[in-house]
Amino acid sequence: MPKPNSQGLRFARVMMVLSSLSPLFLLWAIRGVHILPDIWFVVACLTLILLPNGILYLRITTARRQKDTKTLTIGMAEDHRDHLLVYLFAFLLPLYASNFTTWREFAAAMSAFVFIVFLFWHLNMHYMNLLFALFGYRVFTITPPDGESPLSGRERFVLITKRCYVHSTQEIRAFRLSDTVYFEQGERV
Repeated sequence: MPKPNSQGLRFARVMMVLSSLSPLFLLWAIRGVHILPDIWFVVACLTLILLPNGILYLRITTARRQKDTKTLTIGMAEDHRDHLLVYLFAFLLPLYASNFTTWREFAAAMSAFVFIVFLFWHLNMHYMNLLFALFGYRVFTITPPDGESPLSGRERFVLITKRCYVHSTQEIRAFRLSDTVYFEQGERV
C-alpha cells in the first residue's frame, strides 16, 4: 500500500524534469566544453534532449491510448506563466554560464545540476517545460473545491492546457501524466 502523499510514476516525473532542461542541453551542445571531445559532449547533450522528450511523448500517447484520464473539478486556478521566467533566469542561465575549463568546474556544475533536478522532482515542479509554452500550452495550478477533490483532500495539482482561462467549478477531463500533473490536449477556450 502506498504511503500517504507518495507520488506514483517516479520515472515519468524524472523524465519530465529532464525534458524541461532541453534548452540548457541545446545551449551546452552549441557552446561545447574544453575538457571533452565535442562528439562525446554533443552526443550526450542530444541524448539528454531526445530521450526525456521522447519518453514524455510516450507518456502522453500511453495515457491517451489507455484512456488514463480523470475529471478534474476546479476550485481555484492560478496561471503560472511567471514560473517560466523564474525557471529561465534562476536556473538555466546560471548553469549555462558555468565554465567547463577544468574537471573541477565540470564536477561542480554537474553536482549543481543533479541537485536542481532533485529539487524540481521533489518539489513537483516537473511540469516546467518550455516546449509546452512553445506549442501554446499554459500551466495552471489548481486547488480543488472543498470536499470535492478527485485527489486526496485539497491537494493541488497542475493542469497543462491550451485554455486561456480556467473557471471555478468547471470540470475538465484531462490525461494523467503523473499523480499531480494532467494534460488537456487540443482544447482552446
